[in-house]
Amino acid sequence: MKRSTTLAVAGAALASVLALAWAFAPRPLEVETAAVAEGAFEATVDEDARTRLRDRYVVSAPLAGRLDRITLREGDAVAEDAVVATLTPALSPLLDERSLRELRARVEAAQAGVERAAARVEGAKVAVLQARNDAQRSEELARQGFVAPTKLESDRLALLAAQKDQEASLAERHVAMHEAEQARAALGAVQRGGGPAFALKSPVAGRVLRVVQASEASVPLGAPLLELGDTARMEVVAELLTTEAVKLRPGQAVHIERWGGPGELQGRVRLVEPGGFTKVSALGVEEQRVRAVIDLASPPEQWRSLGDGFRVGVRIVVQSQPRAVLVPLAAVFPRGDAPGMAVFVVDGRRARLQPVDVAERSATHAWVRQGPATGTAVVIYPPAALTDGARVRPRRI
Repeated sequence: MKRSTTLAVAGAALASVLALAWAFAPRPLEVETAAVAEGAFEATVDEDARTRLRDRYVVSAPLAGRLDRITLREGDAVAEDAVVATLTPALSPLLDERSLRELRARVEAAQAGVERAAARVEGAKVAVLQARNDAQRSEELARQGFVAPTKLESDRLALLAAQKDQEASLAERHVAMHEAEQARAALGAVQRGGGPAFALKSPVAGRVLRVVQASEASVPLGAPLLELGDTARMEVVAELLTTEAVKLRPGQAVHIERWGGPGELQGRVRLVEPGGFTKVSALGVEEQRVRAVIDLASPPEQWRSLGDGFRVGVRIVVQSQPRAVLVPLAAVFPRGDAPGMAVFVVDGRRARLQPVDVAERSATHAWVRQGPATGTAVVIYPPAALTDGARVRPRRI
């Protein structure tokens, strides 16, 4: 065989071996990477919440009666002490007929008492006139010596007694007239079906939240008529798992999102209620939850469109670090061969396993005390086939 032919056959065989080696060689894994950054870190408790008025007032009927039609509607502004409803008292229908008869008899008796007192007053006047004449006659006869001094003294005392009796009769007539007036007033109340109209006033300046009874109707004692509240005094209530609520403290910052307006609102934790309650989740699991009350810290002009019972999302900051090394949370995973967490660092064209010391986590990033330096590319969502030293083809996002 010629030398050239031998070289050609050897070259072809070598090319075939190289082609087979390339064909069966493992391909680099295509991975997504992100850079380790430095910035502010916040660990938050995220939950859905709702708004509510800090103070809610229910205007109810202070007595049974006839309610006039309420002209206010939901959203109307009311001033403090403004009349919001009018109620006319009503007597029990079972007592009306009996009360009417009794009060008519009472009016007649009172009128008879007035007439009797008037007659006594006239009789007392006559008695005073008679006693005065007797006393004057006794004084004249006493000066002439025809009447004993004891007779004169007796007539003077009789005149004084008659005057006192006249005063008593005048007082009795005054009392009888008042009794008659009261009896007529009570009779008039029964005949009209109740007393004078009673005005219900607003206890606070605010807006009407709900009108319970708008139409004219007879309402019982204590019946709710309408709800009022000051929409400028709003708060946010979040129902948190008790395991998350123990991390909260009054004064912690809150980011309020998904409230329907531009940007986010700011708030502060005011209170974590001391008592929890059981709530069944959408999956049918019983959960122990507790309410956290949040005050709105943003200017009222920014959230004026919020109303009572609106849904919002809250992120309560439980830990904050102004400067921290931030690794995407999708890059951190538990080590299988040892305790702790690790990441895959891209070193050239290969992935290197590197342990990390995670101090805290947020919804998107992990704050690491020890780990890759700022700017280092790490693999996010590492595939199961990725191992230490494996070839990778990075694709940054």
